Amino acid sequence: MVRLVLNETIKKLLVPGKGILAADESVGTIAKRFAKYKIKNEEEMREAYRELLFCTKGISDYISGVILYDETLRETDSRGKPLRELLQSQNIVVGCKVDEGLVAMSGSPLEMTTKGLEGLADRLSEYFDLGVRFAKWRAVFTVGKNLPSDLCIMKNAESFASYALLCQQSGIVPIVEPEVLSNGDHSDEQCFEATEKVLRGVFSVLEKRAVDLRFMLLKPNMIVPGAESRMKTTPERVANLTISCLKAVVPKNVPGIVFLSGGQSEAEACLNLNAIAEYKNMPWSITYSFGRALQNSALEAWEGDMAKAAIAQETFLHRAHLVSLSQQAKYDKSLEIK
Repeated sequence: MVRLVLNETIKKLLVPGKGILAADESVGTIAKRFAKYKIKNEEEMREAYRELLFCTKGISDYISGVILYDETLRETDSRGKPLRELLQSQNIVVGCKVDEGLVAMSGSPLEMTTKGLEGLADRLSEYFDLGVRFAKWRAVFTVGKNLPSDLCIMKNAESFASYALLCQQSGIVPIVEPEVLSNGDHSDEQCFEATEKVLRGVFSVLEKRAVDLRFMLLKPNMIVPGAESRMKTTPERVANLTISCLKAVVPKNVPGIVFLSGGQSEAEACLNLNAIAEYKNMPWSITYSFGRALQNSALEAWEGDMAKAAIAQETFLHRAHLVSLSQQAKYDKSLEIK
């Protein structure tokens, strides 16, 4: 019975032309996004912003699932209807971020591990009752001299495995997100090496711990140079390196890969995903799980002013359409709003 639920969720999430909206920013993270537009980081404003996104007419054409934060999972819209039900009524699968953030790793101040395993089984049970059918757990890895370390990879891989097993036992599809950070001046070759090393370590532990790879999704970074690197790249190179890396280490029985945008601009994320989608005969479904690359323009259009809600929704829908086109290798930069 549990496997049937997991399989049905994966089918819904991996519908061609659709992907996942990552709207799971913590209170602290969304504060940084709001600050740029002088929006007060109050629960009322966070509710209003999420309602704006989720009530955009037509988003179910491009969005198959939405990752929520615990607070958002419990919030209601202006009429008192739970926000999660707004999504369910559009046949959009409700997901939730279940990790509790990053902590510095002892003995390696440049590296982080992820907390949140304590009490997770009980939280997953509650989330399932609230309609959550997939979850996300993120770990981050720094590129640098002798980084990421074997110890950092092992610790995070063990946490991924514990989380994934608990999710699958609860009827919730786990998204495993090992993000090799774009912070730094490293080359794309260094990003490739780090990503391959991380993914190899993560899947080694997942398989040893008997996580059923058929009922999980992978959310990796694309292979790009560091944000402070002078190195230039092209979508074709990003796609070639990314696909080569994934083919080398990701088992074929993983059903889907849902890319994160990782600080790329909206147009860059679309161009790179479009180039990746042009590769045919992949063993996995390829799609997106974007946060900022789906939301930035809408947030800029809104600026916390409800009088601008309609314009923000129009902007959001256009952005979702373009990302959907990139998932189908049909995107063209000329389609961007000037």
